[in-house]
Amino acid sequence: MKVVVLGGGVTGLTAAWRLSLAGHQVRVLDAGPRPGGVVRSESVGGWLVEAGPVSFQESTPEVAGFVAELGLAKERVEASPAASNRYVARKGGLVALPSTPSVSAFLSTPLLSMRSKLTVGSEAARSPLKRPTDISVAELVRDHFGREVLENLVQPGIGGIYAGDAERLSLQYAFPKIWEAERTVGSLLRAAAEASSRRKEQGLASAPSLISFRSGLQALTDALAQKLPSGSLAQNAEVRGIGPGKGARWSVRWSGAAGPDSAECDAVIAALPAWALAQLEIGAAGKRPLSGLSSMEYAPVASLTLGFRREKVRHALDGFGLLVPAPENLTLLGAIFTSSLFPGRAPAGHVALTVFAGGTTRPDVARLGPEELTARVCSDLRTLVGAEGKPAFSRHTAWPRAIPQYNLGHGRHLEMMAACERAHPGLFIGGNVRDGIALPQCLSSGAALAKRAS
Repeated sequence: MKVVVLGGGVTGLTAAWRLSLAGHQVRVLDAGPRPGGVVRSESVGGWLVEAGPVSFQESTPEVAGFVAELGLAKERVEASPAASNRYVARKGGLVALPSTPSVSAFLSTPLLSMRSKLTVGSEAARSPLKRPTDISVAELVRDHFGREVLENLVQPGIGGIYAGDAERLSLQYAFPKIWEAERTVGSLLRAAAEASSRRKEQGLASAPSLISFRSGLQALTDALAQKLPSGSLAQNAEVRGIGPGKGARWSVRWSGAAGPDSAECDAVIAALPAWALAQLEIGAAGKRPLSGLSSMEYAPVASLTLGFRREKVRHALDGFGLLVPAPENLTLLGAIFTSSLFPGRAPAGHVALTVFAGGTTRPDVARLGPEELTARVCSDLRTLVGAEGKPAFSRHTAWPRAIPQYNLGHGRHLEMMAACERAHPGLFIGGNVRDGIALPQCLSSGAALAKRAS
C-alpha cells in the first residue's frame, strides 16, 4: 500500500516509520527546511541549545519502547534527581512548589493564605460531579481550590504547558484526565493520590521518568527520519491539495524545490498544524472542508537559551526551573534550569537556562527583538536567581505559532476533523491539533494514525 504523510514533525515521522516497518511504501511531505518541526537542538561551543521542547516524560510503556526501538537507549538521559524542585516567583524571590499534590503539601506552602489552605483541606471531601457542559480550567480551579491557587499555582503552570490562559482553556479537552477525575472521583487531590498508589502497585515510580538525549531532543526526530527509506522524505514541500487519483484513491499535489509535483496513493495521513489544514483543498471539487480550523488559536512563544558563569548566579538552580505568576509583572513566563537537569548542556564552570516568554496572555512580549527581550529577561533573572552581568552565551528563537490552544469550543474543531474523515475515506488526520500537545502524545498519535491507515 502507498501512503503519503503530510507533515514531518514528530507525529508525521512516527506514522511514516511505523508504516514503513509494516511494509508499506511511504512518502513524507514537509513544508520546513528540516524534519522535526519545533524539535530543534544545536550544539554551539559547549552549549546545547533547545529551541523548542527541552524534555519529555516516558509516560507509557509504548513511549519507552519507541526510544529503545529507535536505538536511542544509550543516548537516553534521565533528569537529575537533584533537580526535583520546581519554583514559583513570589515577591521578587523564588518559593518551591509543593512536591506532591497532597493536602499536607498544600497546607505547608507559604504560597497560600490560611483561608486558601482551609479551602484546599476541604477539597478532599468532594463527591463526583458530572458537569453538563465543558468549563474552563480556571472555573474548575476556583471551584475546587479558590482564586489564590489559580493565580499563584495553576495559571503559571498553564503558562509552562500551553503558554495559554486558564480562563479560556477547555477542561474537557486540554486536561481530559482531570475532567474525568472530577466525574468519577470528585476530589482532584484524592484522584491524584489514587493514581500514585496505582503506579506503586504496578511497580512503577510515583511519576514517569523525565528524559532527553545526550545530544538533545533532536536525536529523536533525527532517528525517526533516518529510519525512513532513502528518498521518501521531501523538505520544503508545500502541499496544495488532495483529490481523486487516476490509478489510486488519492492524488496529492505539492510545490517543491523542482516545481509542482504530484503522487498517487491509497491513503493520506495529515499531521499538519491547524492553519495548514484550513488551507488544504480536499476532494474532486477542490473545496476546503477544514477552513474553520483557521480560528484555532496558537500561542506565540520566544525561547532564549542563556548561559552564565556559575559564580555569576547566586541561586543554587537546584530544580527543574521556575514559573512566574502574572501579578509578579515580569517579562518571562518561566525558565528551565537546563544544565541542572541534564549533563552536557553548558561548558565547565557555567550554567544554562532556557527561558520562555510570550504566550496568549503576553503575545507582544513574544514579538520583541532579541536584544530587547534578552535585556528584559536578564533583568528578571537578576531579581529571581541573582544572575549578574551580561550572559556569556545567548541564543534567541521566535515561534509565532508555537502551541495550539484547546480553548472552550474545541469540540467543534474535533468534530470538523472527524466529519472530514467520514466524508473522505482514506484520509486520516492527527497530531497536536487533535491528539494532545505533548511530545509523547505526538508519538502515540503517529503510531495510531499508521495503524488506522494500514
